[in-house]
Formats: sequence, C-alpha cells, structure tokens
Amino acid sequence: MGNVTIFKDQSAPVSTRKRELSELSKSLMKKTSSTNRRIQANTNGTFKRVVNGEQLGSAVRGEVNVIIVSLLPKVSRIFYKEKFDPKKEATLPNCWSNLGDKPEDGASDKQSASCLSCPQNVKGSGESGGRACRYQRRLAVLLAGDMSGDIYQMNIPAKSLFGKGLNNAHPFESYINFLLGNGEGVDDVVTNVAFDANADTMELVFTPMRHLTEEEYSLLEEAKNKPEAQMYTSITVAQTDGVKKLPKEEPKIERADEPEDDVVEEPQVRETKKKESAPVPKKDVAAVVDDWLSE
Repeated sequence: MGNVTIFKDQSAPVSTRKRELSELSKSLMKKTSSTNRRIQANTNGTFKRVVNGEQLGSAVRGEVNVIIVSLLPKVSRIFYKEKFDPKKEATLPNCWSNLGDKPEDGASDKQSASCLSCPQNVKGSGESGGRACRYQRRLAVLLAGDMSGDIYQMNIPAKSLFGKGLNNAHPFESYINFLLGNGEGVDDVVTNVAFDANADTMELVFTPMRHLTEEEYSLLEEAKNKPEAQMYTSITVAQTDGVKKLPKEEPKIERADEPEDDVVEEPQVRETKKKESAPVPKKDVAAVVDDWLSE
C-alpha cells in the first residue's frame, strides 16, 4: 500500500520537476469540500483507503506500513445504542469521549456526566458480557512510501488494543510500551500493521520495521504541523466520513393520568366519628374480616 500513485503506467520516464497547480485546477478545488482521509481495516483481512466516506483505489490484503504522526495520551471511548448494520444509513455515535473521562460536547445522547460512573461502562452492559461503551484509539498516520505527505486517520478497535505481544509483534498498547522500553519513540519508526493470523476474530498486531529515513523524517515534521494531525485523533470515524445524521432518539413516554401542572393540595383535616356511648359487642376474628370486606 506504500505505492499509492494514481497512474497505471509507472514505467514511462517523466519529468521530476515539481509543477504548481494550474489556475484551472485551483478554480475546481474551490468548489470541492475539504478532504478527509482514513485507513479502514476490514473483517475480510484487507485495508482500504477511504476519502470523504468513499473507497479510493484497490484494497490491500494482510498488512500496511505506516508512520505514526499523532495520537492522544489516553485511550478513547465510543458508544452506539444500535447494533451496527451496514445496510442502514450511518449515524454519529450516541456518546463518545476522546480521553475516556467524560462525554464530548458534541455528543447528542450523553449517557453520564462521567465515564467512570457511566452504566455503559459496566461489564455485562454490552454483548458477550463486555462493556457497551467500547475502547478505541484513533491515530494520525502517514503511509510509508507515499511521499505526498497526506495524513490518514486510522482507528484501532478494542480487541487490537490490549493483551501481551509475542516477540516484537504486539497489540497497540503493548506495542507503545515495547518501543519506549527499548528506547524508541512511536514516531521514530516505520510501523507494520498486520492482521493477527492466530486470532479467531479481526485483530491487528503492530511490529517495528525500521527507523525513518531522512526524507521520511522531513515529511513527518511537516505533517505534525498540519491541522489533520490533531483533528484525526479528536474526531470519530463517522465525522471523518462526513456523517451528519444524529442517532435515533427514543420516544418519550408520557403518562395520560398525570396532570399538566403539578398541583399541591392543601392538607385537609379528617373528620372523626363521635364515640358511641353504647358498649360495642365483641366479635370474633372471622366477623371482623367480614366487616372489612363488606365496607
């Protein structure tokens, strides 16, 4: 996937002179919206480039090499009430948290004021005994071998975050610790992202390939100053794809027997019956019960 050139014929000699965009191309660019890019890992073991919600080019099977530009210091959280259905129109998540501490302001259906006390963060609230609110990492990355300097968002799902590594291949959180423990920075190496062949479900493993070249290091330094570097770590995948639709709201149930206004009645003094002077004859328990039922 490193070779992301758009041209089919790569054998013909071409000019190496860098050309500026023509006035024609610039005028067309003004009519287009901003371009958001991400790399999508699929359950069939392929990676796709997605630009503004649409696949670009052919999928690549098995693995990709990336350079990590940016990531948040803590693991993020995301919650959808409805189960994913590829046939339905995509919506924004109900609730999400970039730093895993509290819902973001943009969440339309906040589940709690704090992630720590949120009912969706309890084991058993989700499928198969897990949590309904899922962990994830969103990275800003460059594709190794792509000298355009384009930045992509890459989402790391919960099953690819935690656990122990084998040799130098690790789940992502373990991969960070592995690099730092060996005196390497996460943004100083080319990282291989591959599907775990030993996993029963879709899981990714991360392996350091090599140090950056001088040319790659220059691209990285430029990329860190671009707005996408921070944006892709702070917006959800749905937002990257340009999704605007809010999640479905549950209808509010209104009770018909409730008054429109809360009226508090004044306490009333209950009248007491005067005691009769005549003695009350004693009754057995059965007779008393009959009297209660007949009242």
